[in-house]
Amino acid sequence: MRRTKAAAKETRQQILLAAERVFYEKGVAHASMEDVARAAGVTRGAIYWHFANRADLVLELYSSLPLPQEELIARELEADNADVLGVLERVGREWLDVLAADEHRQRILSILLRCDAGGEFAAISERQNDIDDEHMQALEAAFAKAQRQGKLCASWTPRAAAAQLRWVIKGLCSEWLLFGRRFDIAGEGKEALSRLFGSYAPRQPSA
Repeated sequence: MRRTKAAAKETRQQILLAAERVFYEKGVAHASMEDVARAAGVTRGAIYWHFANRADLVLELYSSLPLPQEELIARELEADNADVLGVLERVGREWLDVLAADEHRQRILSILLRCDAGGEFAAISERQNDIDDEHMQALEAAFAKAQRQGKLCASWTPRAAAAQLRWVIKGLCSEWLLFGRRFDIAGEGKEALSRLFGSYAPRQPSA
């Protein structure tokens, strides 16, 4: 029994590795479960034993990505004396460094960006929307705390500040992944974040 479970786990991982390669090269909409089975060296039956459809495979690939240390970040932001804007900028910069260096993450995020939003793949879009909503709520709460501390410029509302940060980071990542990595996402991305966070800081009164 132990060997059977180990073999099933190995087959599952083999399928996921093949799916990542096939979906990245062909796009999910243009790849079939047969393509994945062939690349993995298994039967279609083996594929369907582990995964219901292509969307199920993509969601499992997404789940395989190591998540940022969200609980540690949340605890850091909850501290009474937290430098909220400093923490958020640092986390954004670290995320850009991780994406620039991690080819596995780059491939999976590229697959997600190229997925259709409807039909068989609606579950993928719903999962991403749920995660986006959670991140938006957490960011808005963080900026609200910065506002209470007197550290957010009066021209920004917490919601607008949170939305702008999400748009900048998602826009940078999408542009870089989908259009040939034509700029230095870590270097230029950090410069963009620095300018954005500079706009969040309260304006100093003129002398």
